[in-house]
Amino acid sequence: MFHIHTLRRFAQIISLMKTISVKIPEALDLKLSAAAARRRESKSALIRAALDKIVESSETAAPNSCLDPAKDLIDSVEGPPDLSQNKKYM
Repeated sequence: MFHIHTLRRFAQIISLMKTISVKIPEALDLKLSAAAARRRESKSALIRAALDKIVESSETAAPNSCLDPAKDLIDSVEGPPDLSQNKKYM
């Protein structure tokens, strides 16, 4: 049995949370229900944890540079290291 102070604290925490509504496909809802059951958590708790993880990782991720999409092209051309220095290669 829960102690009355524990129940009051739980009620305070719940009352501080905002409510949102999200529409998801039925297949995702089935996966969510199964994952929540395996973890013995509510679907809401599972969604909160997933959202928190996404937000945390996006806040700590380094911004992409313009070089990132072209990294695989580095050293893919034979010739002088800087083609702009030699008009023969332009």
